[in-house]
Amino acid sequence: MQQPALRLVRLGRVPYTELLGLQDRWLRRLQTELGTEGLSGTEAGALLLCEPAGPVYTTGLRGGLTPEETARLQALGAEVRVTGRGGLATFHGPGQLLCHPVLDLRRFGLRLRKHVAALEACAVRLCELQGLQGARARPPPYTGVWLDERKICAIGVRCGRHITSHGLALNCSTDLTWFEHIVPCGLVGTGVTSLSKELQTHITVDEIMPPFLVAFKEIYKCTLISEDSPS
Repeated sequence: MQQPALRLVRLGRVPYTELLGLQDRWLRRLQTELGTEGLSGTEAGALLLCEPAGPVYTTGLRGGLTPEETARLQALGAEVRVTGRGGLATFHGPGQLLCHPVLDLRRFGLRLRKHVAALEACAVRLCELQGLQGARARPPPYTGVWLDERKICAIGVRCGRHITSHGLALNCSTDLTWFEHIVPCGLVGTGVTSLSKELQTHITVDEIMPPFLVAFKEIYKCTLISEDSPS
């Protein structure tokens, strides 16, 4: 059986709003072309990858920030965005890999919970490829990937009509002090970490992209079609 294919769109370092805009365009495209001949052959959506250009705090469907907290974070120079993903408040910024798969779960034989588990498995596999053997996924409400009590990868997704959006945020060389201004994902008493902190060497998003794509293709059993410019 032929593997499903995803368009691989690497945006580089861009404003978070640019990622959201492209994600919305792919969502509309997939929703419109679902069940038609619009998506060629086994093509099942897009894999959107980027590094946020500036600091931004996001909240999910469960909220996470009061108006006063929002104003305080904006005073720090950060953007604050309400999104449609699951979960509470988290941080995105330079040094972080954002991976948003916009895909039709039916083409992968996945349900939503299995999709979340697959995203966690991608991050765990990446950590293993970098020599971090202790990375593991934990059950809700601790969704994501952890090294002991330190979260290295946050996950929040949205799914409608079997089509997913949003995804994971993996800390590569993120300035972790930004997390000190919130309770990440509403989890009191837990910490955050990054690949750079754990490996004691500077790890960039560009460096981590090739092994991450290896892990993604391995876990999702798909092929990736490179696309130089977004559509």
